[in-house]
Amino acid sequence: MYGLSDTISAVSSPTTDGKVIVRLSGPAAIEEASRIFEPSFPKTQAGITKGFVCIDDELKIEARLYLFLAGHSYTAEDVVEIHIFTNSSVTQAVVYRLMAGDVRMAGPGEFTARGYLNGRMDLAQAEAVNEIIVSSNRIQLAAAQRLLSGRLGQALHRIRSQLFDCLSLIEAGLDFSDQTIEFISRDDAVGRLSQIKKELQQLLDASVSYEAVIDLPSVGVAGAPNAGKSLLVNMLLGKKRSIVSRQRKTTRDILTSQLSLEQNRCVLFDCAGLTRGLAARRVSEAENIIDELSQQAAIEALEHSDVVVFCVDLSKPKEKLADDISIIKLVSQKNLLAVATKSDLLEPSLLGSRIKELCREFGLDFIATSAKTGFGIDRLKKSIDKKLTGSAVAAGRGGVEADTKSWVGLTSRHRQSVTEAIESLSQAIDALKEAGDEVAAMLLRSAYQSISDIEQQDIDEQILENIFSRFCIGK
Repeated sequence: MYGLSDTISAVSSPTTDGKVIVRLSGPAAIEEASRIFEPSFPKTQAGITKGFVCIDDELKIEARLYLFLAGHSYTAEDVVEIHIFTNSSVTQAVVYRLMAGDVRMAGPGEFTARGYLNGRMDLAQAEAVNEIIVSSNRIQLAAAQRLLSGRLGQALHRIRSQLFDCLSLIEAGLDFSDQTIEFISRDDAVGRLSQIKKELQQLLDASVSYEAVIDLPSVGVAGAPNAGKSLLVNMLLGKKRSIVSRQRKTTRDILTSQLSLEQNRCVLFDCAGLTRGLAARRVSEAENIIDELSQQAAIEALEHSDVVVFCVDLSKPKEKLADDISIIKLVSQKNLLAVATKSDLLEPSLLGSRIKELCREFGLDFIATSAKTGFGIDRLKKSIDKKLTGSAVAAGRGGVEADTKSWVGLTSRHRQSVTEAIESLSQAIDALKEAGDEVAAMLLRSAYQSISDIEQQDIDEQILENIFSRFCIGK
């Protein structure tokens, strides 16, 4: 699948109106680029050339050509990037012109695959490229960047070297078992292997599981009808996404948008206002089937959300809070943020006492906000961000507390290999304690192979295809 004798090309940025990068890599990359680009550019010197891409005899588009020579490029091959400001139709025409020559379309992740096959990076670093692209929060991004820098490879190289030394001494003892030479005592071997096992376990414990944090987390905005949810959602997003009206039940469906915070990105959704009838499990009392379905959809969405922002109208009199108190029982308290909306409707002098009153009634700490003036919105965003970061930590690392600067990201493939190595080491230690040196040596070879599988250059092509198929085309 990943032959290196041909030249590949792809659009390496989205084909939208704006800047587009068309990338080529392979033995004919320079020749094929020169066929559609003018003026002529130096073929043996890396650099940038201003010019034009020739679509046909009449149409020429202003462009810049970036040349990276073999051995000094991302793929370790000759790489040419053509940067143009244009639309998707012209971009497609450029690609068609290249395909008419000695060029084929690149497959998903094929540029990174070539970098791996040509020795520019190990397999773990290649996988890190994709994790950086798809990262949804700074925890995952930072871990992926450390993986790309080779941190995992460095740790595994040291562990593998220690394991190889211990294995060599044990096997030397087996080869010269008829002599009185002791290359390593069993107690010493057990001590060394126990330390190696401890280091592997620490690596496993202090890692982020990409599969656990790769998807965008969800944040649901809940509350009674007309609690100010939709206006709050619009203020958080900085745009009008939800319908805002004084009429009750204007939100029937679940409306979603992507929200970017300082540390995380998430899906923010606004759903139908919850009613006391639903809280009492009397859904049949809904006004009609539309109300019933919207209520059920809201509850289901909130049950699966990572954080719930529960809104209570701050201007509502105390004697009318019974509905809100009943409704909040439907929502999980695990990652709940209680928000007092419409603070602009109160006199500033009354705000503090009213917030304290809400805290007593609900047994929760409330954040006062006003979607009209923007009061408290920044505080709310920071609180959501903090909740999401805590969820990512728990999901990615099983709740183990540690300095996030030391984390390395592990994919499921990495974790499986490390886990298998730990298991083999445990069995080898047990074998040594029972004087089973030959069995121990066999198990240590298995542990060594498991660790090597994370980075090895001769890995099975089917595994490679599975790894790089998750990439975007052009990466």
